Amino acid sequence: MITKLLVANRGEIARRVLATCRALGVATVAVHSDADADAPFVAEADQAVHLPGNTPAETYLRIDAILDAARRSGADAVHPGYGFLAENAEFAAAVTDAGLTWVGPTAKAIAAMGDKMAAKALLADAGVPMLPTWTDPDQVTDFPVLVKASAGGGGRGMRVVRDAAGLAEAVAGARREAAAAFGDGTVFIERYVERGRHVEVQIFGDTHGTIVALGVRDCSIQRRHQKIVEEAPGVLPDDVRERLHSAAVAAGRAVDYVGAGTVEFLLAPDGQVHFLEMNTRLQVEHPVTELTTGLDLVRLQLLVAEGEPLPLSATPAAEGHAIEVRLCAEEPAEGFRPATGTLHRFAIPEVDAEFGPARRLRLDSGVVDGSTVSVHYDSMLAKLVAWAPTRAEAARALAGALVRAELHGVATNRDLLVRVLRSPDFAAADVDTGFLDRHPEVFAPLLPADQFPLAALAAALAGAAARRAAAPVLAGLPSGWRNVPALPQLTRFTDIEISYRLTRTGALAEWERKGPFLTPEAEQGPPLNTEPQPRVELVSAAPERVVLDVDGVRHAFRVHRVGSSVFVDGPDGAASLTELPRLPRPTAALAAGSLLAPLPGAVTRVHVEVGQRVTAGDLLLTLEAMKLEHPVLAPADGVVAELPVPPGGQVETGAVLAVVDPEEDPQ
Repeated sequence: MITKLLVANRGEIARRVLATCRALGVATVAVHSDADADAPFVAEADQAVHLPGNTPAETYLRIDAILDAARRSGADAVHPGYGFLAENAEFAAAVTDAGLTWVGPTAKAIAAMGDKMAAKALLADAGVPMLPTWTDPDQVTDFPVLVKASAGGGGRGMRVVRDAAGLAEAVAGARREAAAAFGDGTVFIERYVERGRHVEVQIFGDTHGTIVALGVRDCSIQRRHQKIVEEAPGVLPDDVRERLHSAAVAAGRAVDYVGAGTVEFLLAPDGQVHFLEMNTRLQVEHPVTELTTGLDLVRLQLLVAEGEPLPLSATPAAEGHAIEVRLCAEEPAEGFRPATGTLHRFAIPEVDAEFGPARRLRLDSGVVDGSTVSVHYDSMLAKLVAWAPTRAEAARALAGALVRAELHGVATNRDLLVRVLRSPDFAAADVDTGFLDRHPEVFAPLLPADQFPLAALAAALAGAAARRAAAPVLAGLPSGWRNVPALPQLTRFTDIEISYRLTRTGALAEWERKGPFLTPEAEQGPPLNTEPQPRVELVSAAPERVVLDVDGVRHAFRVHRVGSSVFVDGPDGAASLTELPRLPRPTAALAAGSLLAPLPGAVTRVHVEVGQRVTAGDLLLTLEAMKLEHPVLAPADGVVAELPVPPGGQVETGAVLAVVDPEEDPQ
């Protein structure tokens, strides 16, 4: 029996495993890097062992360091979570050889499924349906195709190629990304199915020969080949569901599978099922299976690892519907560029449970207020899951919770997720892996452009109220009141200026916004200050809450200020503003055409030379950050004037990567 479990992972999955261990009375040990020293999972474990360093290679990928941590802490079992070493056969064998209990499938099964080409050959012999696959680019004649990493998953190393001309570069890029992410640059090429659905079957096996399918999940909505919305049960015809269950169990039997695993498939529009891969670990999206089956999958993992038989022998009936979204620190409208910084507030209202059963709203989070989102690890902050008797109710509840969430300090994909959940095609279950490509409207911010000035007005009024509340004398005067009431108050933010005037009684006499709201639509149209101002009355203003009556409709805004940053959450969406100082200090001017690093990383390749003429959209260099490659493109036609960072150079946020002198307009 397991008495003390070491969790060889971090963040949200570490907290998830710790929660089940607490319920079962199992003592726990966390391991952590320098960057994670103050992370929630470290504080929640009974013991914690420091692994010097920050990068995964220095810490969470060190088999010797993790085994030493188990020895020093007295742990008798190891749970790998997902990611890092979870699908590393060498790690599984080393844990077993050290006399510890390994919570996962056997090293033999991990090795068999870890090499995706070998796994395809093995499972094809077991009767599992496959897509045409090539290892030699010169043999590919049928397009489009998908280039994939053989040693990993999570979308890293994947490239869609639609013609022969782009295949060589796609293979080279996939190899680089796979080598950086998994330490193995081996790739293969698979036929790409247009408008296919990504569906998967959760399986579970024990040491007594039982292998059970626990239902089908639909994970079709993806960005950069990584899932962001998952649901169970998948909306499928009964015959397709049965074929998926049978194929998944056959895959498990082919390798004598033990523990939790996921067999992933591509469902073609014609109803044909094709094997993609088998993940020999717990999946990120396992909560939707838990909420629809009533099972605790981590508990089952521990029971199976202790040699107990599974408490079920057939697929359980699904009850209700569950939908999960992955909240990530990223900028969806900028190619899903990862975001870093301090998460000043992370609050989601009405959560019924964290990391456990919830028959409405469940949160599995790796962060709390004040957490630092670093460049060293994946951008996922948390998973929010809604359960309801019907799919429509689950989608509505999840979207509503996201809208009411307060996510301050780091850009997130929250608005994108809400728009996906509220889209008519999602409601009709008309989803596939190209959903985001076909629906560019979901990338628009939730807050309408004409509502942004109201949010800025609320921020300005809350700031005035905060200053009055902190005033050492005459604090009872109306906020923003001045001795010359004919002159307005002026608050300047980065993207907008708000001018307003209050009466002696504190009522809003007039207000005006100046400066455009910087969206592509606004830039192409007239400045917002040329439009009629809505009639606004001030109902109340406090440092953290402002209520405005807009044309007879009350709007309540929640305001949170951190230094010069102001976060406003309203009924129609959220806005982040930066208040400018009244007397700014002089700063050094950047050269015109400077391209700055959006986050810390390394320049892996430089594609141009100083003096070279480029056109808008040309690839200048490639920046690697958060295990992904990010292209840096020319913003306009011009000539490359500077390339200050050589290949291999490390940069911090805001560093100049290149300078492109724009061409002068010949007219």
